[in-house]
Amino acid sequence: MKFKNKYIAIAALGVIGLTSCNDTLEVESPSQMDQTMVYSSTEFATNAINGVYVLFCEDPFTSRMCGVWMQNTDVEAMSVQEAVATNHRQAVWPLQGAGNVGWSDVKKVWDNNLLAIERANQVRAGVDASAIGSQDEMQQIKGEATCLKAFRYYLLCNFFGDVPYYDIAAKWGEEIDKPRTDKNVVYSRVLQQLVDIEPNMKWSEVNTGGIERMNRDFAIGLIARLALFRAGYGMTKDGTMKRADDYLTVTADSLTVTYKDVNGTEKTAQTYTQYYQMAKDYCQKLIQLKPRNLYANFEQSFINVMNYSPENNAEVLYEVAFVQNYGGDIGWSFGVPNTGTNVNGNTTAQVALTPTFYMSFADNDARRDICCAKYDHVNDTVRAVASTALYPGKYDRARAAKELGSGSSKGTGMNYPVMRYSDVLLMLAEAENELNGPTALAKQALTTVRTRAFANSPTFADDVTNYVASLNSKEDFFNAIVNERAWEFGGEALRKFDLIRWNLYAKKIEEAMYTGLCWGISTNQELMEAPGVLTQYPDAAKYTTWADRLYYVKVAKDNRRSDIKWYNEKYKIAEDDATMKAAGWQSVNWGSQMIKRTRTYIYNGTDWGTTTPTKVVNADGSTTYTLGTAPNTTTVTVAAGAATGITRKDVYAASDYFTRLYRGYSNGALKGNGVVPYLLPITTETISASSVLSNEGYHILDMNMEKGTNVEIATIEQEYK
Repeated sequence: MKFKNKYIAIAALGVIGLTSCNDTLEVESPSQMDQTMVYSSTEFATNAINGVYVLFCEDPFTSRMCGVWMQNTDVEAMSVQEAVATNHRQAVWPLQGAGNVGWSDVKKVWDNNLLAIERANQVRAGVDASAIGSQDEMQQIKGEATCLKAFRYYLLCNFFGDVPYYDIAAKWGEEIDKPRTDKNVVYSRVLQQLVDIEPNMKWSEVNTGGIERMNRDFAIGLIARLALFRAGYGMTKDGTMKRADDYLTVTADSLTVTYKDVNGTEKTAQTYTQYYQMAKDYCQKLIQLKPRNLYANFEQSFINVMNYSPENNAEVLYEVAFVQNYGGDIGWSFGVPNTGTNVNGNTTAQVALTPTFYMSFADNDARRDICCAKYDHVNDTVRAVASTALYPGKYDRARAAKELGSGSSKGTGMNYPVMRYSDVLLMLAEAENELNGPTALAKQALTTVRTRAFANSPTFADDVTNYVASLNSKEDFFNAIVNERAWEFGGEALRKFDLIRWNLYAKKIEEAMYTGLCWGISTNQELMEAPGVLTQYPDAAKYTTWADRLYYVKVAKDNRRSDIKWYNEKYKIAEDDATMKAAGWQSVNWGSQMIKRTRTYIYNGTDWGTTTPTKVVNADGSTTYTLGTAPNTTTVTVAAGAATGITRKDVYAASDYFTRLYRGYSNGALKGNGVVPYLLPITTETISASSVLSNEGYHILDMNMEKGTNVEIATIEQEYK
């Protein structure tokens, strides 16, 4: 059950004696409420920790870090306008966010995270100094503060790279203008604090607030996740992607974490391999200490969100709790679009999915149509959508159990799941494979996740048993994990950070664009037969069965996705378009949206534009053609049967959709340098207030802010008659 005062109503008390954030960080005067009093009771201490939680309810998290800025990848990707925007989200989406040095939203994200971290540090310090600090409830509060701090640094390091690290609460008169600290040091330090407090935390089923507050279940999972990030890659100051082992002395105390595994064996993590071991140990710790099953229905976690019914000790380990009208953009900027006038309000959907992600699913994978909504809602009517209008189907305000109201927009009150148990299983599989290859342990974890996805598949053995059994090399199994995490978590905004730590960001967006081009080519017979096209794009032959359009019919008027009956959902059909339309089927564009054709008309070496020439047959049998658009036209008259001298020129290229998705990486073409400029800048306002912060390096100052260039596939010319 949610309580409105959990994050919101008592927030005023929660921030008493805490800090505000101005430019970098500002510590308030000690004339505020005495900390001894704040931490003299669990009630007051709870108010203080609520001052950290409440920052989730502000736009920097709900409308930015939660999902909108977690793009563009091979999975989640939002289309953008042609013009290059700065000081706007449409620079973040196409990987041009480094140009946003003056955007207040970037500053607000920076400030919001640092403020949350400072408040968490003060809670930790307050509990440690409290006379009742050793009590179970106070230790739980300290654990929540530690998790909140670690989670905020996880966000900061992935958005900004190296960031100032504040190990303890700031004190009045202390210097707080700090330079960037290497992200690997940050990960190591917050991991050590998590490791130290985790055993003192409560399991979600007994914790006040359950999974709507950070708990021991989540703390263990968060340790595993951060260990994988500490083991992985990140952008360095010299603009390259490296692991800590590649450029740091990892035996330094600041990069070392000591912990005990579930058997009580003390271990040390320094190298990336040892951090993989740490991730494995903590995944196994959760599985052994608090085993649970995945929901039989893949969609159940998200149904619970839309029903406002979180369940403890189940699949979700922690979800950010929101209260209707007071926070949360799930079902507003994140989820299925609802436009026009709807009983449950409307959206400004800003987290989309790529068509190639939808097509990557196996035919019988139950997750596809949950992850990817081939529909939206307009005026309380469900509508089929084209392939470049796919949005996450896991969240849909039209299905909300509460009556949000026709005038509602933001503040749906739907929670945001941060970690599910399937994440723990796939992290275990990944870590075990990295350490020992595709062992039985790794394969079993992967099998558990796929078993649910294909539970009703008529080809279950091939989809699960035989599929997993065939993954017998470390490389093959790793690639399978990369794919599985996409299919399992698509639309949950985890992909961007995963690609960063794997150093696969460039490779995966290049694959997405190349696959899209090949798919588009395969839908066009003229291109398939054009000289040189298949030589340059040989994989187009793989996609000749993929649909150029999907056919559907509305079978009911209840505004549900089941009201749409699909004739085909992935592959081409034998019937032609005219036959289908005559039978009452409607269609939406699918693979045909991957490419575009620009047709112009040439005469005497002059391009007369895209307007189709008019044609008039004269009394003497000759024909007069008029090219161009008034007042710039020309006429050509030719005798009956004679060549026109007019050339119809068709230029085929990547669609604007794909060109613009990743233009900051490659300016639209498949020629990137392998390093994706994913980091945001520290804003000019923050830098001007600091004596030590700058944006030098990190692949920021050399940002490409061009509009994007469409990849040309072929030019086909023929006489116009």
